[in-house]
Amino acid sequence: MATILMAIMIILLLLGFPMMIPLITASIVGFVMIFDGFDQMSTFIQQMMAGIRPASLIAVPMFILAADIMTRGQSADRLINMVMAFIGHVKGGLAISTAASCTLFGAVSGSTQATVVAVGSPLRPKMLKSGYSDSFTLALIINASDIAFLIPPSIGMIIYGVVSKTSIAELFIAGIGPGLLILVMFSLYCLYYAHRNKVPTEPKASWSERVTATRRALWPLFFPVIIVGGIYGGIFSPTEAAAVCVLYAFLLEFFIFRSLKLAQIYQIAKSTGLITAVVFILVAVGNGFSWVLSFAQVPQTILEAVGVNEAGPIGVMIAISVAFFIACMFVDPIVVILVLTPIFAPAIAATGLDPVLVGVLVTLQVAIGSATPPFGCDIFTAIAIFKRPYMDVIRGTPPFIFMLIVAAGLIIAFPQIALFLRDMAFAD
Repeated sequence: MATILMAIMIILLLLGFPMMIPLITASIVGFVMIFDGFDQMSTFIQQMMAGIRPASLIAVPMFILAADIMTRGQSADRLINMVMAFIGHVKGGLAISTAASCTLFGAVSGSTQATVVAVGSPLRPKMLKSGYSDSFTLALIINASDIAFLIPPSIGMIIYGVVSKTSIAELFIAGIGPGLLILVMFSLYCLYYAHRNKVPTEPKASWSERVTATRRALWPLFFPVIIVGGIYGGIFSPTEAAAVCVLYAFLLEFFIFRSLKLAQIYQIAKSTGLITAVVFILVAVGNGFSWVLSFAQVPQTILEAVGVNEAGPIGVMIAISVAFFIACMFVDPIVVILVLTPIFAPAIAATGLDPVLVGVLVTLQVAIGSATPPFGCDIFTAIAIFKRPYMDVIRGTPPFIFMLIVAAGLIIAFPQIALFLRDMAFAD
């Protein structure tokens, strides 16, 4: 059965159908194979609706809306200018600033694609003018944006938390350590690249310019404070934090910075509504598909076939890493989380793995796959935004993908990289 459903999905994807069509077609075919007809179709529809019923999912459109407001406003530019003022003059400083800006904006938006747009649009021309190759620049932007998937708020972590019934607040806190680890690794590589290619440095900002840039960035810097501080302090839940972020972004861009006009609310809301509709359709159909697979005991069959059930905790984490990484090279990250998480749930429970650790690992692998050829979604975002050919966008990605894989290996070998802050924040 699993082979038939996979073949249906691959064929429809190759024919150019959007992801929701192959997913729902395979789900219906699987349902018919199980129940010998459409008589119980209402059960399948109920499972789809159950997928979008959790209240935690309300945070998704709110974070999307907040990110859309900030991308159109001045928050991203102010954060970038602050980072540039402090490290733009060191060797490789512009590249390091790009990676750091992706991390900061990730702490604001939670979306890799929003980060590609917000950070890549202003910094790519500066990097090209400073002597960086276009392949290196594009690869840095799309891979550094992966940090946005780990640094809270993370839409990927929200989806994983809902599917696996794991604390979203704990996932958010646990993503900070791995995110900062990747930033350090990318920064060291940028430093090496700049020295090897003799990239000139930027003019050094004066302390008065640094003070001015910091002062201008203070308001946007309150976003991570609101999210992490509010959740850590028990002031509000992740969903409530999302609502506060929307209000804060609105007040910031419309009334404090005056970068947007009230007339633009309609376009911003429309954009958010379209993205949210796609996300929720994928979540609903993905939940229905997962239910079909579980009902047919496909997860157990697959895990037994590849020997995961007999593997220890390390073996299960490696299997999860490989499966999610490969899947996200071809399929939308949200769909991969929805489909594969229930498949590995029995093995995770049997080995006693910390679900928060698994969630961080899954989120990292999803982020890596999103920027990995052939069909990583961030690659096509970069193609659309920067108007560059496919090969130009992916040419410089191998070193960054290697570093991300190393980071995943370090998290498997040293789980406290992810769990240290979680254990501190949620200690009994």
